[in-house]
Amino acid sequence: MLYQNFISVIIVSTLSFLGIISTEPLTWRLIKVWLPVNVIFVGMLITSMFSLKYINVAMVTVLKNVTNVITAVGEMYLFQKHHDNRVWVALFLMIVSAISGGLTDLSFHAVGYTWQIINCFLTASYSLTLRRVMDTAKQVTRSGNLNEFSMVMLNNTLSLPLGLVLIFLFNEVDYLTTTPLLRLPVFWLIMTLSGFLGLAISFTSMWFLHQTGATTYSLVGSLNKIPLSLAGILLFKVPTSLENSASILFGLVAGVFFARAKMRERP
Repeated sequence: MLYQNFISVIIVSTLSFLGIISTEPLTWRLIKVWLPVNVIFVGMLITSMFSLKYINVAMVTVLKNVTNVITAVGEMYLFQKHHDNRVWVALFLMIVSAISGGLTDLSFHAVGYTWQIINCFLTASYSLTLRRVMDTAKQVTRSGNLNEFSMVMLNNTLSLPLGLVLIFLFNEVDYLTTTPLLRLPVFWLIMTLSGFLGLAISFTSMWFLHQTGATTYSLVGSLNKIPLSLAGILLFKVPTSLENSASILFGLVAGVFFARAKMRERP
């Protein structure tokens, strides 16, 4: 994670230095406003990586639907937003899918599921706090605006010291000094490419939210889970059963139903 975010910082800094893009300078006022949401962002990345160590991609995708449930409840209590019956039906179907998927998962791992549940809470917290932090951050910038590149720069720059702390906290220094992976050029090539992909995902997500809205973003995200789950099963040859496959499909359909219900929900 540290190296991927470092690559993103290098790319954005280079583009800004060349005058191709514009970014807001990192002032202490801006850092103080953005730091809490960045801590959640780092926790979201870390827990996602840990969960993928134990759970297959398809089940991670289905379990991520729990995030929608937590977000909906959070909106109700934090922002007094009420949802209609179709939304709650969709959320109930997501919970049923997650439970049935876990019960029929041939590669069930309690540690992996624990990391993923924590990831769902952190992801929901990130989405609930990001919009408010974005509005507050604009007020402390020099231009009064905060574009997508500036937000990507903030997230990745502030994550670097947190990443260093986590390396020592999880005692990864010994592993880094002994693993032969660091001496393989292919490893560094793949890691660098993943940094480019991470930057592209961060930027396009921010841009998409600015250009459309949370509802459309939710719909596209739900549709995206279908090819992602299928690709995860086929590429990694995940052992599965008919019951587990049905649970995964049920969860994907529930995600699409949730997005449609949100689109039809009254303002």
